[in-house]
Amino acid sequence: MKILLIDDETKIIQSLKKGFEENGIEVELAFDGETGRLLAEKNEYNVIVSDVIMPKLNGYELVQALRRNGNVTPVLLLSALDATDEKVVGLESGADDYLSKPFAFQELLARIKALDRRHAPKSTNNILKYSDIELNLDSRMFYRNGQKIDLTPKEYALIEYLLRNPERVISKAELAEKVWEIDFVTNTNVIEVYVNYLRNKMDKNFDKKLIHTQFGIGYMLIDNQD
Repeated sequence: MKILLIDDETKIIQSLKKGFEENGIEVELAFDGETGRLLAEKNEYNVIVSDVIMPKLNGYELVQALRRNGNVTPVLLLSALDATDEKVVGLESGADDYLSKPFAFQELLARIKALDRRHAPKSTNNILKYSDIELNLDSRMFYRNGQKIDLTPKEYALIEYLLRNPERVISKAELAEKVWEIDFVTNTNVIEVYVNYLRNKMDKNFDKKLIHTQFGIGYMLIDNQD
């Protein structure tokens, strides 16, 4: 998961960044609303977390600008303003969630994960495709170049997650959470083992390799001709 964190309070933003990264979440930072808007329009994020009171562009104005430009990335607003009216303004501006300061980090983390789950890309015809591979979510059948490949349930879950996140580096911690629903333990090789199982079935006998290792980071599903 990759999020954009926008806040003008340096100590807070650095502390949150550290907490997110310890939970396997990639974080980009902005220290004012206008910089945040530019980053959000240039890059793709799973969730945007923004303070309300900021220089150049406040949180409400930021969300409104993003929605006007067709950006539907989930936005969670943070604010020391706890009044119900403020929350209503935030949600009506186009934000997806609103959390009052002070807050527990675990609650913020849980809300971000919930937003990511709710807004995860969904296939319109129950078929996920990338390059020459295809996964039918109804029949649970997997094909490479028209050839049916039998998968175990965990291999199926792994390729489904990769197909929902193509051309993006996915950390082992993220795979542990999303596919295995466990906290990543550094001394286990279960993820490497299953990635190799999947590679042997969908890459080994084909000219193009689609699952690539990003050493020290994780894995990426990408059609790289180079």
